[in-house]
Amino acid sequence: MDFVFRRNIYTILEGNYLLLRSPNFYVTKRFTLYQYYQCQVTQPLILEQLLEWGVQISSGELSHLLIENKELFHREKDALLAAGLQVSGYINVDDTGARHDGKNGYCTYIGNEFFAWFESTNSKSRINFLEILRAGHKDYVINPEALEYMEQQRLPQSWLSTLAAHDQKVFADLSAWQSHLEGLAIVNHRHIKIATEGALLGSVLHHGVPKDLGVVSDDAGQFNILQHGLCWVHADRTLNKLMPPDEEKSKILESIRDQIWKFYHQLKEYKKSPTPEFKSQLEKRFDEIFTQKTDYQMLNLALKRLYENKEGLLLVLDRPEIPLHNNLSENDIREYVKKRKISGSTRSDAGRRARDTFTSLKKTCRKLGVSFWDYLQDRLSPKNIIAPLPELILKCAKAP
Repeated sequence: MDFVFRRNIYTILEGNYLLLRSPNFYVTKRFTLYQYYQCQVTQPLILEQLLEWGVQISSGELSHLLIENKELFHREKDALLAAGLQVSGYINVDDTGARHDGKNGYCTYIGNEFFAWFESTNSKSRINFLEILRAGHKDYVINPEALEYMEQQRLPQSWLSTLAAHDQKVFADLSAWQSHLEGLAIVNHRHIKIATEGALLGSVLHHGVPKDLGVVSDDAGQFNILQHGLCWVHADRTLNKLMPPDEEKSKILESIRDQIWKFYHQLKEYKKSPTPEFKSQLEKRFDEIFTQKTDYQMLNLALKRLYENKEGLLLVLDRPEIPLHNNLSENDIREYVKKRKISGSTRSDAGRRARDTFTSLKKTCRKLGVSFWDYLQDRLSPKNIIAPLPELILKCAKAP
């Protein structure tokens, strides 16, 4: 058995350093990329593995093989988001820590049943999220939706009127937008922030993202745009964190949580068979649960906070297709977290980009039913039999 295994491995790697200089170098490249990005094997272990199998390669060459010259993959990954947004009525979103070059950073996840897309940046603000949601576009747009957002965020009416009255409505990039704000004498930090968020949202909608796109999150403030749906699992965690001081209050808490989970199961039934009457009943029941007063004051405050999120928690009553929880994003982003724990933070920009790219491609392949091993072989060889993943996303979304 051991002999057969070794023979097969040597067949894959062709067992010698000449492979690194031959036209079939893609075989070794495919193996190492799969080990590193799919199997979560660290670079030192991959290096040790290759050396023991007779492939003479340095740690520098291995690092170069894993992260450099990946433009073909980067282009395909970048196109995933635009394709996913084109076919999606909703997206799940989340973020996680992603230290880079010794500094704190963040990785934002966007996806659903069709695709998974990861992007690491130095911020997790709403501006950052809207920049990402532009799917590669760099412009800032002042349109009715942008002005409506600014008004909702209480930008002073004088600045709203000034921005609306100006002839120029589209700005090519950040530099042009900042120059425009300076020219209008908008210098207050809060006003700049609101105006920039509005112009970014205007760009997102200008490039085809629907205004009624559902954005399902765990209630992180940066994701509160468009039609924001909230996760019921995270809502329950608000109550689960409470520590009742005595048995009586513990029983009160358990009674409330039982009511909430029964209500949650009613929402699941509603998703299957939505009717106006059922919707009205659920809205009434929500009010009954989350406005009740108990003898446990901390619980009352928690219920009040959840009641203030009524619109997001009950978005499913108007949009039954939207999920009740954000489990999909948590499951998808867990893979990124595992990679971070095993291999640590990224150091080079190329390394950070490669981690985002291959995590996105791997997870999307899985959702589309494409073998990541076969995908790597296809892209690294001249075959190109597997269609571009953005095309497969569009095809999958149209399937009955």
